[in-house]
Amino acid sequence: MASSKAATPPPEAPSARPPVPSALQGVAEARRRWEEETLGPALQRTPERRDRFETLSWIPVERLYDPLARPAPGGEPELPGEYPFTRGIHASMYRGRLWSMRMFSGFATPEETNKRFHYLLRHGESGLSIAFDDPTLYGLDADAPESAGEVGKCGVNVSSVEDMARLLRGIPLGKVTTSMTINGPASVLWAMYIATAEAHRTPPEALGGTTQNDILKEYIAQKEFLYPPRPALRLVIDTIEYGAKHLPRWNPISVSGYHIREAGSTAVQELAFTLADGFAYVEATRERGLPVDDFAPRISFFFNSHNDFFEEIAKFRAARRLWAERLRERYGAKKERSLWLRFHTQTAGCSCTAQQPELNIVRTTVQALAGVLGGTQSLHTNSYDEALQLPSESAVRIALRTQQILAEETGVADFVDPFGGSYYVEWLTDRLCEEARRYFDRIEEMGGVVAGIERGFFQREIQEASFRFQREVDAGERKVVGVNAYATETPVRVPKLRISEEARRKQSERLRRLRARRNASRTARSLDALQKAAGDERQNTMPAILEAVKARATLGEIVQALGEVFGRYRERSLY
Repeated sequence: MASSKAATPPPEAPSARPPVPSALQGVAEARRRWEEETLGPALQRTPERRDRFETLSWIPVERLYDPLARPAPGGEPELPGEYPFTRGIHASMYRGRLWSMRMFSGFATPEETNKRFHYLLRHGESGLSIAFDDPTLYGLDADAPESAGEVGKCGVNVSSVEDMARLLRGIPLGKVTTSMTINGPASVLWAMYIATAEAHRTPPEALGGTTQNDILKEYIAQKEFLYPPRPALRLVIDTIEYGAKHLPRWNPISVSGYHIREAGSTAVQELAFTLADGFAYVEATRERGLPVDDFAPRISFFFNSHNDFFEEIAKFRAARRLWAERLRERYGAKKERSLWLRFHTQTAGCSCTAQQPELNIVRTTVQALAGVLGGTQSLHTNSYDEALQLPSESAVRIALRTQQILAEETGVADFVDPFGGSYYVEWLTDRLCEEARRYFDRIEEMGGVVAGIERGFFQREIQEASFRFQREVDAGERKVVGVNAYATETPVRVPKLRISEEARRKQSERLRRLRARRNASRTARSLDALQKAAGDERQNTMPAILEAVKARATLGEIVQALGEVFGRYRERSLY
């Protein structure tokens, strides 16, 4: 027998909606009639599946949205290509140009990854995205004791400018844009990229691409930091300043919410913490003396696209609105491009399952579709085997083809902001903005992002959200198909991609030969000059890093030299 609890719609809380404007009285009357005459009898016949429906951020979702869900609109309607850019930064969006299909790639030696790059370009990829291994991400040379067992395992190893040249061999750097996922040692890898391009007669001003370089999110989520937060932030501002003056087509920072989400945050936290990091970079660069319109157009973003389809679309729309509002109203940006929130999207790696891995193709497709409908500028689709290993070549091809099917066969690129005007999506966009602003207020009250990191605020918020989600999965309240619902005992069969220790042997031998033939006195002088620049906060460190790279100083040597000036950072434990 149906329970009486589910038979009638729950009453609205008195504060759930604003007073109904006279223009909407007819809508309100129709809504009341519908609830009494249509909804009530329907629920008597078929009660709803749950007492409570909500997004992945635990925002309660009503059963119906109409004009009553939002305050009566005032002023001009929001339009694509116009402030506050909720509906997209371009007036025609994908009707004029598709998003960049940028597959995250890197493994083993530079030569092996170079082959994968050429493979992807031949199969229709329109931009490179470099994944570096853990030793590179931590600023360690391949032959360092700490690198044992990790060289080339989760990305490509780059320990010197000569490795960077091998990685990019045959790639037209003046024509192909490159994204580099690197944070702590970002300025060093960027310098290697610039030096490699110059050696092939491609000037810095012709280079287009992005360095992730978002060090604040490392303390918040990913934990691949090298130095204390304040000097690390200074290195980021050095790259922003240097890029504004010398590399006009390069995005010196991609403010990353992806790793915040992968660490277990909600969509609301990803939105709020990512934008708060972006505001912190803007404020620090302005303190350096650069006018906001000189650098803000080259700040880009990197978001996660998770399983809650409509929440993800609303998150992307809300991000554009919040960024544009803050840049214009608080920081006084005048250029339209300064107000644009341009972002790359990657489907949610944390949602991929080792069980029934083929199902990840479906998850990735839905997540990629949300990114496209949310107006992303570039997109990476995860391979179905990523919960088990580095992606095999066939899995990468399926992931790329997923994007191409969305672009060429579905029609989703034929419209601008298809969900603009959707009662639910517009309400949810507004709600996400409200929730994010509450976080902004809390962060400002505690003294900003760096102060919040030092107090463990962000880390605790993410830990609590992650624990709550996992508890729901473990209890069966949150279904994960193939894991706690519709599970099978079928053995997992995917093509194996194995990375041997040969990569470390090769890279270590190359470093030995490089150190033997380089001009040792020039290398030593360059490292000494770098330390002097690092010790003087009035100096930008990028010219000295470039000189050290050209003098064949290795990644580990440069990182160590900076560490002797800045010190190292150890995060306090949180429970």
